[in-house]
Amino acid sequence: MTRPQTSARIGVLILVENLPVPNDRRVWLEATTLRDAGYHVSVISITGANANERFERREGIGIYRYPAPPTTSGTLSFVWEFAYCWLWTLALSIRVLFREGFDIIHACNPPETFWLIGRLYKLLGKQFIFDHHDLSPEMYLSRFGRQGAAYRLLLWLERLTFKTADIVITTNETHRRVALARGQFRPERVFIVRSGPDHHKLRPDAPDPTLRNGRTYLISYLGVLNPQDGVDTFVQLVDILVHARGRADIQFAIMGSGDAEADLRALSTRLGLDDYLCFTGWAELDVIRRYLSTSDVCVDTMPKTPYSDAATMNKILEYMSVGRPIAVFDLVESRISAGEAAVYARPDDVQDLAERVLELLDDPARREEMGRYGRQRIEHELAWEHQQDNLLAAYAACRALKGRSSRPDSPIEISS
Repeated sequence: MTRPQTSARIGVLILVENLPVPNDRRVWLEATTLRDAGYHVSVISITGANANERFERREGIGIYRYPAPPTTSGTLSFVWEFAYCWLWTLALSIRVLFREGFDIIHACNPPETFWLIGRLYKLLGKQFIFDHHDLSPEMYLSRFGRQGAAYRLLLWLERLTFKTADIVITTNETHRRVALARGQFRPERVFIVRSGPDHHKLRPDAPDPTLRNGRTYLISYLGVLNPQDGVDTFVQLVDILVHARGRADIQFAIMGSGDAEADLRALSTRLGLDDYLCFTGWAELDVIRRYLSTSDVCVDTMPKTPYSDAATMNKILEYMSVGRPIAVFDLVESRISAGEAAVYARPDDVQDLAERVLELLDDPARREEMGRYGRQRIEHELAWEHQQDNLLAAYAACRALKGRSSRPDSPIEISS
């Protein structure tokens, strides 16, 4: 595909706190796509697994990192994390400004704290794009189960971020409706850029039988291991299949790391599952491809909440990219993404999920058909190569607003 080149070298500074770069695969795809279109791209992120250098230039992109904050467990610690990351990001943005320069700030959430940095730089004529990954207020409800001062604070931060943004990039139609309603954005200023994988790199490969640990089947989970993600339910699923259903012929794997990893490992030990359940820790692309290519079924155990119903789960698209059949709880956006590549259990019913998994294990022809459908859907519709045009269109719209009103309800006129 031939990508349009920018007429002048425009600098972009991407801000992301949730994951280190390039481990954040969506952000890295965005960065490399912008680079290929002629933008000069810099990124600020935390350090993390296999991304510990405080500065590196990788594939022409300058990556500036700061030490990751300690694991958070309550409201006050979250406030501390936001302040810590904000101050580091501001300091590094000043370094980038003088070292490389930038014209557009591309801020990814969570959290919605970079709006003030955006407003400061807008005084210098910079522009601000909000890359809306997650619904932070709904995520807070999912993790802590209550409204209150912190929830209202997140809504306020979201509102200020929308008010600061020239353009919004979001991951699906549900999020787009939030930008139109809560953000009061005009439709032509909101662009859906799905987190489609690079299907040339994340592709089916030859299975590695050693990963099955001498057993017949392998069932895998891939993703960030945070409390709100329901990965403890995956461990419960393992317990049901191994101990309640007597399926000693199944090996299980969890690929990923996060705040809940230590608790999940402890739960596995307490339930006597360590011989059946492997934790890989943070997994690079080659490890992910090897495990998924060997897996007979892939699972997502995200519980049903206002946050999860609205979220596009990257893991589901990655399972599909490697042609794996999927078992999930029936969530709105999960069904939109996976379609016939998944079987759907009653939300939060782990016993029903176990039944759906066993149905798939007993039907290899169905597994093959589901995997083929998922891979084709990625290739023809959901892969990154089908999303990058929307990203570049969002940047073209942002440039068309240069020097004009950045009010969310202001129209855009893009010259041809």
